[in-house]
Amino acid sequence: MENRDGFDDRLRQARTRQGLDPKPRTGGEGGLPTGPWGIGFRAGVEVVSALVVGAALGFGLDRWLGTFPWLFLVFFFVGGAAGVLNLYRLFKPRPEAGP
Repeated sequence: MENRDGFDDRLRQARTRQGLDPKPRTGGEGGLPTGPWGIGFRAGVEVVSALVVGAALGFGLDRWLGTFPWLFLVFFFVGGAAGVLNLYRLFKPRPEAGP
């Protein structure tokens, strides 16, 4: 039977609006990676990289200023806080872009 009234098209659009059928993604959108391994690796990289950058910055400043270990400790905790903030941003629900 011919699709006279476009019911299938309207049903597909309604399911997409309600979030039942995901919108087709085009490449390069920079969203969450797919699958649990991809999300886990990205979360791990976010935390570890923030800690490493904070610790390296603190260690470098300590060597330059001769205050070891105080700035190292301060920037290590600042890096940890930045890592947690990155995780929050990673998993925070995003509003869908409207048409």
